[in-house]
Amino acid sequence: MSTCSQLLSALRGGVYDQALASLYALDGSAQRLDEARRRCVRITEAFAARYGDQAEGAALFSGPGRTEIGGNHTDHQHGRVLCGSVDLDMLACAAPNGTQLVRIVSEGYPALEISLDDLAPKKEEENTSAALVRGVAAKIRELGYSLSGFDACANSTVLSGSGLSSSAAYETLIGNIFNHFCCGDKLDPVAIAKIGQYAENVYFGKPCGLMDQMGSSVGGAVSIDFNNPAEPLVERVDYDFSKSGYALCIVDTGSSHGDLTDDYAAVTREMGAVAAHFGKSVLRDVSVTDFRAAIPALRQECGDRAVLRAMHFYDDDRTAVLEAAALKNGDFDFFLALVNQSGLSSALHLQNTWSVHDTRQQAIPLALAQAERLLDSGACRVHGGGFAGTIQAWVPVHDLEQFKTGMEQLLGEGKCHILHIRPVGGCVVAE
Repeated sequence: MSTCSQLLSALRGGVYDQALASLYALDGSAQRLDEARRRCVRITEAFAARYGDQAEGAALFSGPGRTEIGGNHTDHQHGRVLCGSVDLDMLACAAPNGTQLVRIVSEGYPALEISLDDLAPKKEEENTSAALVRGVAAKIRELGYSLSGFDACANSTVLSGSGLSSSAAYETLIGNIFNHFCCGDKLDPVAIAKIGQYAENVYFGKPCGLMDQMGSSVGGAVSIDFNNPAEPLVERVDYDFSKSGYALCIVDTGSSHGDLTDDYAAVTREMGAVAAHFGKSVLRDVSVTDFRAAIPALRQECGDRAVLRAMHFYDDDRTAVLEAAALKNGDFDFFLALVNQSGLSSALHLQNTWSVHDTRQQAIPLALAQAERLLDSGACRVHGGGFAGTIQAWVPVHDLEQFKTGMEQLLGEGKCHILHIRPVGGCVVAE
């Protein structure tokens, strides 16, 4: 076990450079590796300044953001998705403190303190980080592990409002800290993802599916089948994206997710109405043959938009499976064609690129139009829940600077973020 001082010395001496490169310098960039090392040193120094440089058992932990690659709004209908962890993350230096208190200081936020003697949900904590910490701890104790407290200093590079799921990154981070200090690292990434979902559903107050947590915790590209949401089928898709010749870009359109609750709810409500026509609760339980045969009746009962959104479910559910297969087969050109196909279905059938409640705001369609104009090859699509926020683009590496410049001329400087699918999910970075 290292003291905080020893951990700092090892970081400065380059002992963990190989581990850092596998998380943050996937393009082989010496500059990115240097930036990652300096960030780790900075957060460890912050820990030492607050809790002392002789704290024993000090370690660095990471919970990455995630990107949805395929399966747009399919998970809540028990469908299939393809997602992946990215090289933006929540990073923490932490050490056991020998008490029943969890104390966390995150850059830019008030200090947080949770007593492990009281892990009941608290209404006043809903939608806060405290709820996530308490919920993760409660679930791990329910699984039979003895808990003890720790101190941590953390910061985040996960972009706010980007659809990269900062909450899942935080849950994964906290889950890995508890796992290392209290569970002997016995919890696997899937278990940590389920613990995070529990915390978000029961304590944070958000009825999310499991895709976000799986994408963050498991690492790399992950294919997930939610036919049984309690026990989803999870399969890593081994593909080295760094050798594809394409870069992943997440482009912030500058539009806000605020006041879009009804738009999101309407997607689930309308898909559910189509399923209810057949006496089912989700579309996964309705055969596509039966759905197609009933379209005339469904138009009258549920409306055309509900029918179109159901069409999207069946198409994108299949597309997510084909995307995973294309990557397994090393056929990146077919993968790109499927990404474009998914994006077209989201725009025309799912209709989640702009809100009918504010027709003046159509930043996502405008960004997609600009991306298509700039791309001679590659792919682009709405990213995440849609209606506002971000788009995703796969850009040829040799056109990357031109693409970034063109997108930022429209949307503003710093709006186009170049990311990588990192092969490692939530983890202990250094100890």
